[in-house]
Amino acid sequence: MKYAICQELFVDWDWARQCEFIAQTGYTGIEVAPFTLASHPREISAERRADLRETAEQHGLTIIGLHWLLAKTTGLHLTSPDQATRQRTTDYLVDLGNLCGDLGGSVMVFGSPPQRNLPEGISPEQGMDFAVEVFQAAMPAIADRGVHLLIEPLTTKETDFVNTCATGREMIDRVDHPNFALHQDVKAMLGEGTPLPELIRDFADVTRHFHVNDSNLLGPGMGETDYEPIFRALKESGYHGWISVEVFDYSPGAERISEESLRFMKELETRLS
Repeated sequence: MKYAICQELFVDWDWARQCEFIAQTGYTGIEVAPFTLASHPREISAERRADLRETAEQHGLTIIGLHWLLAKTTGLHLTSPDQATRQRTTDYLVDLGNLCGDLGGSVMVFGSPPQRNLPEGISPEQGMDFAVEVFQAAMPAIADRGVHLLIEPLTTKETDFVNTCATGREMIDRVDHPNFALHQDVKAMLGEGTPLPELIRDFADVTRHFHVNDSNLLGPGMGETDYEPIFRALKESGYHGWISVEVFDYSPGAERISEESLRFMKELETRLS
């Protein structure tokens, strides 16, 4: 398995220090939250993009892609009834696709719950229509960079739009582009009420990326979730993508979270082998 970690965990660490520690810990991939680099992707020069990629590669790391795509932005919204807002959102996603491609990444995870919540008076069906419009418009340019844009189902505690893998598949079918697919996240899937191995197997054909964490917002092995059937299902379903650690509670510290999560996953992988 290929292990990566989402780098916004390393609050106030400069890029070189992040890459050095992540590589020394044993990860081979780093997943980027764009807001940690700049307030807008266009503010990141070609030289800076090349330097970020080179620094990661010098430490043996692949920048696998981007997540938290619309975090800390203004004037962007996936399900807005305002066409100008949707166009800005499309344009921003294309800008992120170019950034992702320049960094050597291949996946962009669309979570961003505040920027996809259904506005007042907008039905789920209307929201789906608006979202599909945005994604269909953005996909040709994103795909030209060799990047996959992935919809991430989230719990009802986080958003009221796209809460299940089944709804994610519905959106994928409607967008109808080979580079638009599904992202699965353990914490989010725990909210579906369906056993996670079943979700992994049922949606293996459209899943391109996988986040590991727990309901306590910490990393794998740091909560109560039984990961053995999850990893077994990933293996048996033929998943060959990245396993990327994404946490939301940073209180134990970046070092401890990174080290314990990776040690747990490697020990589990060894047992299953």
